[in-house]
Amino acid sequence: MPETDPAAGKEPFPASESAGRGRRRRAGGRAGNTRRAGGAAIEQMPWRPPEVTDRPTEPLGAEGIAAVHDASMRILEEIGIEFLHDEALELFRDAGCIVRETNVRMGRDWVMEMLARAPSQFTLTPRNPDRAVTVGGRSILFGNVSSPPNYWDTETGKVSGTRAQCRDLLKLTQYFNCIHFAGGYPVEPLDIHPSVRHLEVLHDKLLLTDKVVHAYALGPERVEDVMEMARLAAGLSDEEFQATPRMYTNINSTSPLKHDTPMIDGCLRLVRRGQAVFVTPFTLAGAMAPVTMAGAVAQSIAEALSAIALFQWVRPGCPCVIGTFTSNVDMRSGAPAFGTPEYMRATQMTGQMARYYGLPMRASGSCAANVPDGQAMWETSNALWSAVQAGANVVYHAAGWLEGGLIASPAKFVMDCEILQQIQRYFDPVLTATGAEDVAVEAIAEVGPDGHFFGASHTQARYTTAFYQPFLSDWRNFEAWALSGGIWTDARAHTLWKEIVRGFEPPPIDAGAAEALGEFVARRKSEGGAPTDF
Repeated sequence: MPETDPAAGKEPFPASESAGRGRRRRAGGRAGNTRRAGGAAIEQMPWRPPEVTDRPTEPLGAEGIAAVHDASMRILEEIGIEFLHDEALELFRDAGCIVRETNVRMGRDWVMEMLARAPSQFTLTPRNPDRAVTVGGRSILFGNVSSPPNYWDTETGKVSGTRAQCRDLLKLTQYFNCIHFAGGYPVEPLDIHPSVRHLEVLHDKLLLTDKVVHAYALGPERVEDVMEMARLAAGLSDEEFQATPRMYTNINSTSPLKHDTPMIDGCLRLVRRGQAVFVTPFTLAGAMAPVTMAGAVAQSIAEALSAIALFQWVRPGCPCVIGTFTSNVDMRSGAPAFGTPEYMRATQMTGQMARYYGLPMRASGSCAANVPDGQAMWETSNALWSAVQAGANVVYHAAGWLEGGLIASPAKFVMDCEILQQIQRYFDPVLTATGAEDVAVEAIAEVGPDGHFFGASHTQARYTTAFYQPFLSDWRNFEAWALSGGIWTDARAHTLWKEIVRGFEPPPIDAGAAEALGEFVARRKSEGGAPTDF
């Protein structure tokens, strides 16, 4: 049976937090939970991954696309990419590439031949098939914050991540319908030894969520364990697991121009079993890549394509996604910056190149802010909307990211989900419908020049669903807001995430699958898990 969480989220609200909060809300974790705010939960939009119907923003003309493509190909042909993986080097030799020690140079014709094998669209099916998601086409999927070592909320301040905090963020991942997949650890639980951390966290994840999950490519044991856990949780045979993508990994190149051993090894293991891989160079212009955005994008494209070409050589047609994480540094301090104009343009440019190569694309939500304040929200909003404009299909770190990826915050998670819901509503077809009832000539005639539309029959029939209704924003005037306690947005978000976690109900899982999963975890822990240096 699914494990319960009797200790998490049971503390009462301090009076200073609950005062002036308005309606109390609780929440559960089951799919499509949209109980109204007058009951026990926020009124959120249903599970419906959006489709981007607008044309993408394309800052590059045809000559610009050709220039970036040619630069990327020249990097692959003339400079080469370092692969610190012996099997990968042998595979490149077999493919006819030029391999000198760890440097691999590959011809553009071969690279393009390999890319032509990759699907432009595929489906990821988790243990709950109702949560299957399409990667590619016009779909855009949002995922939780992944991998920060630290955690922040108003009660704890900045602290190292723990399993309890990781579980709370997993509950938010499951609860919000605008989060479509469960990425890496939403905060690194540093109170679990690294040898068994993947076992404990994935066990939590597979019980607390029924969405698509991720495996870190950090050594063969971790990848193999997580694939087996995903298979067991879904009650699948080996053949069923490998017949269609059920999970994925994401790797970063070691910019500039390098892929390391564990990440390439993990990807090779996944693609050989039919699972998906995302290749996302992390290039900071001015530090790990050229200071010009075209140069940074060209380098990023070359790093990504070199790995994707390898995977297509090994298993033609394996599902691959090209990622972008190209931003700039603060040239005064060297610190990474996110959500900048340069970041937005690099994302849009990479979107053009992804379409040129026929690959699905991954982008990110991100910010450099240290707390969930105004800076955090404008930078994150810039990042999220640039992903939309770029035609991205997968958006990592869409909710909960702070301090350039060093902090996960549950309040920020809730605040970001308000943006994500607005993006989903933005692409609701009802907003651009142009039928006779939508252009509303009869309603305009009914009201005339001296009336108003509040009481019109056209309004009365539609007013409850006509406009987006926020769950976090406060639209009252200053006086009403002040009289109710004058609670700022981050404080409202803090109270709300506490209530969601306190009322969380895990999604159902087959009892036999849960038992098999638990037995596997116990056995692997007894065997020592994955080797570490300590």
